[in-house]
Amino acid sequence: MSKHKLTSKMLDEILDKIIGTVGNSKDEVYRLSESARQEYEEIKEELEGLKAKVLQVIEQGDRLEAQARLARKRLAEVSKHFQIYSEPEVKDAYEKAHELQTKLLMNQQSEHQLRSRRDELERRLISLEETIKRADHLVGQISVVLNYLTSDLKQVGEIVEDAIQKEYFGFRIIEAQEEERKRLSREIHDGPAQMLANVMMRSELIERIYRERSAQEAMDEIRDLRKMVRSALYEVRRIIYDLRPMALDDLGLIPTLRKYLDTIEDYNDGKPRITFISIGQEKRTASKLEVALFRLVQEAVTNALKHADASEVQVKIEFNNEQAVLLVKDDGCGFDQNPKKENSFGLIGMRERVDLLGGSISVHSKLNQGTLVMIKVPILNK
Repeated sequence: MSKHKLTSKMLDEILDKIIGTVGNSKDEVYRLSESARQEYEEIKEELEGLKAKVLQVIEQGDRLEAQARLARKRLAEVSKHFQIYSEPEVKDAYEKAHELQTKLLMNQQSEHQLRSRRDELERRLISLEETIKRADHLVGQISVVLNYLTSDLKQVGEIVEDAIQKEYFGFRIIEAQEEERKRLSREIHDGPAQMLANVMMRSELIERIYRERSAQEAMDEIRDLRKMVRSALYEVRRIIYDLRPMALDDLGLIPTLRKYLDTIEDYNDGKPRITFISIGQEKRTASKLEVALFRLVQEAVTNALKHADASEVQVKIEFNNEQAVLLVKDDGCGFDQNPKKENSFGLIGMRERVDLLGGSISVHSKLNQGTLVMIKVPILNK
């Protein structure tokens, strides 16, 4: 599990870096927002002054336009009757008209420049206003993210640690499936398959004995062959029972459990002694609940047989209107309840199965004081 601890530590470091980065980003966005606000106010002030100048230039242009019209009219009159005007008067009229026209052109250029600058500043204000709104919105979002990240880091760590544990459990499930396939393959090869091969050989032998010796010896061999076939049939049924007991579908949970526990006790020559108690009305429930409860009993009893070295195992199941309560107790050697130990894979699988049913499981065990497994699951409708 050192790998998991290292991963959790690395997660804490990553979260710290993320929080630091997000915090710095928030400060940077805030600074940008303040800078944009300051620029906005400066441009707004400049724009107000610029609008006043535009009005002044327009008014000045109107005056110049009026003066230029009079000057052009005066120049036209002087030009038309130049013989009655002196040369200085003609020259003065021309220079005034030219001067006013020049001032008018300069005024128009100035107005054009001021208007262009005004339009540019107005566009800039609109852009800055949008930037400020987006920056404020972004600061708000970053604040929400920071509050989320800093509010309950311990819970995040627990969630990730649980995810790591589930990932580990998933790999173990795959390994267990492969091991179970290997076990079934070996059992079928060494049991029924080998026995059927022997049946073929013995059947050929019986035929020779009948021809070469006597019918009585052939009948004796047939009786032995019948025992061999019966043993092979027993092995096939046992393997099928381990995979999925057909009695569970036909008879229900309680009879199947009683038969299963009796078979286990007989198979182990009564060591340990297994007692089974059923409380409440024996009624059929949802198929997946019956299968789950059967597998939970199977797993708990198997753990007791493999690891507890117990002299007695007690199995009790109680049904009421709302839930089923399952107790499996042994008087064996007990174990360390650290859920992350390698040999707790069976318990992890039981917890996963109970979680899928929306129930609860508690395990109480102490070294040399036995083990008690209590499971509560809600009753499921068919």
